[in-house]
Amino acid sequence: MDESSHAIFARFFGGFPDIVRQASTTLAKACAVDGRLDNARLDEHQVSAYELALSYAEYRAALVAWESMAGPASDLQRALSAVYVATAIQSIRVRLEPLLLALGIEPLDFDHILGGKELRSVLQFCLDPNRLADIGRRVIEVQADVGEIELDDDKTMMQTAFRRLADDIVAPRAESIHRQDLTVPEEILQPMREMGVFGISVPQQYGGTAPDDCADNLSMIVVTEALSEASLAAAGSLITRPEILTRALLTGGSESQRLEWLPRIASGDVLCSIAITEPDYGSDVAGLSLRASPVEDGWLLNGAKTWCTFAGKAQVLFVIARTDPDRALGHRGLSALLVEKPSTEAHEFSFEQESGGCVTGKAIPTIGYRGMHSYDLVFEDYFVPATHLIGGEEGEGKGFYLAMAGLTGGRIQTAARASGIMRAALKAATRYAQDRKVFGAPLGEYQLTQAKLAKMAAQVAISRCFAYRVGSLLDSGEGQMESSLVKLFACRSAEWITREALQIHGGMGYAEETPVSRYFVDARVLSIFEGAEETLALKVIARQLLEQALNATPSSP
Repeated sequence: MDESSHAIFARFFGGFPDIVRQASTTLAKACAVDGRLDNARLDEHQVSAYELALSYAEYRAALVAWESMAGPASDLQRALSAVYVATAIQSIRVRLEPLLLALGIEPLDFDHILGGKELRSVLQFCLDPNRLADIGRRVIEVQADVGEIELDDDKTMMQTAFRRLADDIVAPRAESIHRQDLTVPEEILQPMREMGVFGISVPQQYGGTAPDDCADNLSMIVVTEALSEASLAAAGSLITRPEILTRALLTGGSESQRLEWLPRIASGDVLCSIAITEPDYGSDVAGLSLRASPVEDGWLLNGAKTWCTFAGKAQVLFVIARTDPDRALGHRGLSALLVEKPSTEAHEFSFEQESGGCVTGKAIPTIGYRGMHSYDLVFEDYFVPATHLIGGEEGEGKGFYLAMAGLTGGRIQTAARASGIMRAALKAATRYAQDRKVFGAPLGEYQLTQAKLAKMAAQVAISRCFAYRVGSLLDSGEGQMESSLVKLFACRSAEWITREALQIHGGMGYAEETPVSRYFVDARVLSIFEGAEETLALKVIARQLLEQALNATPSSP
C-alpha cells in the first residue's frame, strides 16, 4: 500500500471512534431513566445495540491489523492485515448504515469516515480478485502458518511442547472420541497432568505454574490454542473449568480453602465442572433459582442445573446457588459452593449420600463438542458442608461476582480455543486444495479457492493477534472489555472459517471421516458458551459503551 492509501485508512481509524461515541450517546439517552440505564428501555433497542457491539468488535480487530502493518511484520502478514482491514470496513458499513437514524449518526459524517470515492478505491485495491489470488497462493506456500506472534523463549518452548503433545497424544484419538461419543480417556488426561496443564492458572505458592503476583494469560492462550488445534473437546477445553474455579477461589476464597483445593486442582487429582446455567435462565445468572437451604454444619441443595460440562468425570462442582430465599435480591442472594461427588465416565449417573441426599446427571446429546459431555443435573437434599461455601460466611451473597471473576478468564480462553480450531481448519483446507484435483487441476490453482484462502487466512491471522494482544493486557491488569470483544470476534470468525474449510472439501467435508466436519460442529458451540453471543454483545459490550457515554454526558442544569 502506498502512503495515500495508508492515509485513507488512517482517516477511518481516527474517525470511527467518534461514530461509536455518537451512537453510544444516542442509545444511552434513549435507554436512560433518571441518569441510569433502564433494562426495559435497553430491550427496546436491542438490534441497534447488538449491531453496534459487533461493529465495535470488528473495529478493534481491524485496529490490531492496522497496527501490525506498521510493525516488523512479514510481507504476507501485512498483506493479510490489509485484507482484513478492508473486509472489516465493508462489514461495519453494512451493519450500521441501516441504523443511522436510530443511532443519531449524520449521514454526511458516516460517509466521510466509511464512504467516499477515495476509500472505495483503496478497498477495491485491497480486495482485488487478482491480488487476493496472489495472497492465497502465498498462504498455500507457507502451508497456512499465518498470524505472526512474538513470544519469549519460555513461551516458544511451551508452544512447541504442547503442539507435540497435541500431535502425538490427542490427534490420533480425537476422531474416535468424537464419532463414538466417548469420555476423554486417561491416555490423554495423564499426560496433561504430567505437563502441568491443570495448574497453568494456579499460583506457584499453591502448586501451580502461574506467578504468585500476577496472572499468566499468555501461557494459557499458548497451551489452549495448541491443544484446541488437535481437538476442542478432548483437549482444548480441559483447562477452562479449573481456571474458572481457580479464579473464584483466588478472588473470594479463604486461605484455608485455597490451601486445600488449589494444589489438588493444579495436579489434576481433582477434576472440575461448572454448574451455573439453569434450564429456565440460560445466561441470566442473576435469575438463578437452585436453592441452598441452611442446615446444621452446612447446606442442602435442591433444584436443577444444565450444560454442566465434564460433570460426570469431575469430582468437584463449582455451583452457584441461591442461599437467600428473597428472590428480590437478584444476584445479591447467590453464593458459590464446592460440591463434591464421585467420578464416572457414564452418560447417566445417580449418587446418593448416606444422609439420603442425591444428585443425578444425564449427558445431553450434542452435534459436536463431544468428549467432555455436558450434563443436566438434579439435586435433591444434597448436603454440602459449611466449609465448602467459598469465602465462608463472608462469601454469602457473593456468588455472582465470583462467577464473573472466573468467566472473564474463560472468555479470553475461548478466543484461544477458537484460534486453535481456525488454525486446524485453515491448514486442512490448504492441504485439501493442493491434493484434490477438479477438472484436471488442483483445487488450489483456481482463483476462487485462492481468494477464499486469502480471506480465511486474514481472519485467522488477525484473530490470533487480537487474542494474544488481549492476553498481554489482562496480564497487566487491564483488558476486561477487550476479553469480551475478542471472544465475540474470534468465535464468530471460527464459525465462518470452519464453514469455508468444509466447503472447500466439498462432499468429503460433509463426511464424518474428515476432521473438518468435526471442526465445523465444534466451532458452532463457541458463540454459545462462556456467555452467549447475544448476551455478551447486549449485556456486556453494548452496556459498557452506553455507560461510558452516559458518564461522559454532562447532566442537565
